Amino acid sequence: MSTDRSAPAVPATGTWRTKVPGLALAVALALVATAVGAAVPVVGGPVAGVVLGVLVGVLVRRRTEAATVATLSPGLRLASKLVLQVAVVLLGARLSLAQVAQVGLDSLPVMLGTVIVCLVAATALGQVLGIDRELRVLIGTGTAICGASAIAAVTPVVRASGSNVAYALSTVFAFNIAAVLLFPPLGQLLGMEQEAFGLLAGTAVNDTSSVVAAATTFGSEAADHAVVVKLVRTLLIIPIVIGLAVLVARRDRLAAGDGAGAPRPAVWRLVPWFLVGFLLLATLNSIGLVPGAWHDALATAATVLITVALTAIGLSTDVPALRAAGLKPLAFGGILWLLVTLSALGLMALTGAL
Repeated sequence: MSTDRSAPAVPATGTWRTKVPGLALAVALALVATAVGAAVPVVGGPVAGVVLGVLVGVLVRRRTEAATVATLSPGLRLASKLVLQVAVVLLGARLSLAQVAQVGLDSLPVMLGTVIVCLVAATALGQVLGIDRELRVLIGTGTAICGASAIAAVTPVVRASGSNVAYALSTVFAFNIAAVLLFPPLGQLLGMEQEAFGLLAGTAVNDTSSVVAAATTFGSEAADHAVVVKLVRTLLIIPIVIGLAVLVARRDRLAAGDGAGAPRPAVWRLVPWFLVGFLLLATLNSIGLVPGAWHDALATAATVLITVALTAIGLSTDVPALRAAGLKPLAFGGILWLLVTLSALGLMALTGAL
């Protein structure tokens, strides 16, 4: 949580006692956000958490002393980093590596094509519009892959600020809602079959709750197919995170003055521990070592932990920095969403899936 420069520093004792106040506040608000997400599934707990966190954070800054704000910081840092990383590991329990084959070769070109279009456009368009590099990465990966889960996975790798994470989540969420409202009538207008609409929803809508909401409106068969597409799309987090880790390590070396000729660290050293855990859990699930009865509980735990982490990020958000960003990043996210939707429809037409 940002503080003014006169704020007293919290002793860096590293003890859990210093982390309890901030962590407890994040957990309490996350439980409220989870209830909101259960009541309004299209919003979801993570988005409700970051919004609630931002609002409470503003009140805390206005109505308490700087010392109180500083006291919360250690726990909020723990929640926004370690808790977030553990949540990403648990996401692996929802995936089976065999699901890639289940989706079929007809779906993969559409899925991979839209991701490539989005990431290339995010890089080029972001530079043209002058969007902050960190925000480009967050909005680009969130739009290309799977919304809040992708943003959660890349945040610790790129060391994103709370204000940028909050803005990226809000942007991706806004266009998720637009997709939920617009995609079913668009599918009807285009005369889509159930499976075709499931492919569109799983490819061009981000967060799982919004994918399910849009596809279920169209039909139960569409919803079943959309969920499989969405889960396979989540696997693309793996190469994205590894690639970002390599780029961040290279940037850090150059910033430290090591130069391009310095020895490069082995790629495996750049792979974040939580991504290894994610893959390990997905592999265990693929070979049947994660009981099916555990799937729902682990998925719920992952969502709750992501909600705790994003609530902490919301509490830490620098609201003036959000205001300073203006509407340009929102327009950036909207253009990316349109490009993903149009490229999905175009690729579906080319591959005969439409």
